[in-house]
Amino acid sequence: MAKKTQSNSSLPRGFRAVGVHCGIKAKGVLDLALLVSDVPAAAAGVFTRSTVVGAPVTVSRERVRAGRARGVVVNSGVSNVAMGTRGVAAARSMAASAAAAVGCLEKEMLVASTGVIGEPLPLAKIQAALPAAIRGLSPRGLPSAARAIMTTDTVPKLAHARLRIGSREVRVAGIAKGSGMVEPNMATMLSFLVTDAAVAPALLRRILRASADRSFNRLTIDGESSTSDTVLLFANGCAENARLAKSSDRGASRFAQAIGDVCETLAKDLARDGEGATTLISVRIEGAKSPADASLAARRVANSLLVKTAIFGRDPNWGRILQTIGAAGVAIRLDRAEVRLSGVRVFGSGASTGPAARRKAALRLARPEVEIAVRLGAGRSGASCWTCDLSYDYVRINAEYTT
Repeated sequence: MAKKTQSNSSLPRGFRAVGVHCGIKAKGVLDLALLVSDVPAAAAGVFTRSTVVGAPVTVSRERVRAGRARGVVVNSGVSNVAMGTRGVAAARSMAASAAAAVGCLEKEMLVASTGVIGEPLPLAKIQAALPAAIRGLSPRGLPSAARAIMTTDTVPKLAHARLRIGSREVRVAGIAKGSGMVEPNMATMLSFLVTDAAVAPALLRRILRASADRSFNRLTIDGESSTSDTVLLFANGCAENARLAKSSDRGASRFAQAIGDVCETLAKDLARDGEGATTLISVRIEGAKSPADASLAARRVANSLLVKTAIFGRDPNWGRILQTIGAAGVAIRLDRAEVRLSGVRVFGSGASTGPAARRKAALRLARPEVEIAVRLGAGRSGASCWTCDLSYDYVRINAEYTT
């Protein structure tokens, strides 16, 4: 099972990272990250499916197809989106400068950016900061890199896992950022995962896609998919385990589980730190007619402004939950349906369970983590996702984002 990393936790063998200040943000705030492998690594990536994408997505999507890379350079503060050919040229130059500083081929360096849309990338500032970044690269540099990729996040997100493949210990570590404009569509926000396992690129791609589907793709903060969504996974083989090439190989399922656990930990942390959030909400749907209905119902509840504001107000308003499921056209049998709020049954057998249950539920909604569980009574399919409440601060943060 993945667990949160401590600030002094080392990266998997053969990886180094750093976060530095390059001058995009206010003085002293970290805004440039570098994550590299000392040796060529297998690489996989998943990206936004938006039709409006950042230049870094275009460059990294193209390069990761080769299945090999040495690392990624990331800036925050400016996303390099909607800048045309100028933006693509800047993304390539940013990657080329980082590759030259690291001492690898240009095509082995991936790139990502996050921040304000429509602003030119301050390439000169990034290039000027790279020598300091190279000097600062460290096996213990992941916490600073996690801070450097933050935008409106209030805390860095890090997670790690360990497992054994044969006689070898394998490590996995990951960081992520994303606090608003988050409802992943194949990927999410920015997340970078590294492992010292030896894994074939084709298997690494399959594992990452499956892990993203059961973690990041079950996350929504405000129902808005980013133009820069990127998840990258690097595996450099420094653990010297027997190379994993097929899903049936010994240790492959445990490795896939470890990657999935790290992704799930990061996804929950992102929901917990949503813009203005006070509560992590887990939505669980059971008894749906089909997997599609279950997924639609879960997302509909998680994205409902009425539901999210009710949770913020500690209001056990089950009517809002049923209303939004019905409005989505999801099959439901009210006479068999059930709604539970953090374990308290507030609706069942076609009616409210009464004021005492609502009062008990209201007390539980004051906790930092709550669960909305709905049984539709229409079949056997289920789905789940994570989101957060909607507070006054969400409006303030986004009303003032560029001003």
